[in-house]
Amino acid sequence: MNLKTLLCTIGQLLQKKEINSMKISKNGINLIKHFEGCPMEDGMVVSYRCPANKPTIGYGSLKLIDGSPVQDGMTITKQEAEDLLAHELKEYEGYINDMVTVAIKQHEMDAMVSWVFNLGPTNLKNSTLLRVLNEGKYHEVPEQIKRWNKVNGVPNEGLKKRRKAEALLFQGQEWGKV
Repeated sequence: MNLKTLLCTIGQLLQKKEINSMKISKNGINLIKHFEGCPMEDGMVVSYRCPANKPTIGYGSLKLIDGSPVQDGMTITKQEAEDLLAHELKEYEGYINDMVTVAIKQHEMDAMVSWVFNLGPTNLKNSTLLRVLNEGKYHEVPEQIKRWNKVNGVPNEGLKKRRKAEALLFQGQEWGKV
């Protein structure tokens, strides 16, 4: 590889890093909080079972900051729930920054982070949604987002609403009345 080719490759990598080093905004965090909820009893955040029957705490977290799994009967403070969400969002921002190869706007980033936070990186990696987005077919993404509305193969009303909100957010539209 000659010097010119090497410099060109380095430049392309730096440009990709610039394009894909975004963070979720307050609007995206609000969407996640709206749909995840944060059940509390007696001033403490309590663990619960999500629709997929997994032990969950705070705003949809399956594990604690130290990586240990959430257990039934756990409690944390509201501040710990906020800290846990902030900690986890860094991971999920990374999935979008790493897997999305086209430039995206802030509202598109917000919708995608919400989606991957709820469905996980494996689903994103193997999805038509990611393929369509990376092909630059932005107009097809909202319909792809809305396809992911099932729990164990059964359509779920809460997920239908969340996916509709994420699709609206991806398009830069108001999602709060969904």
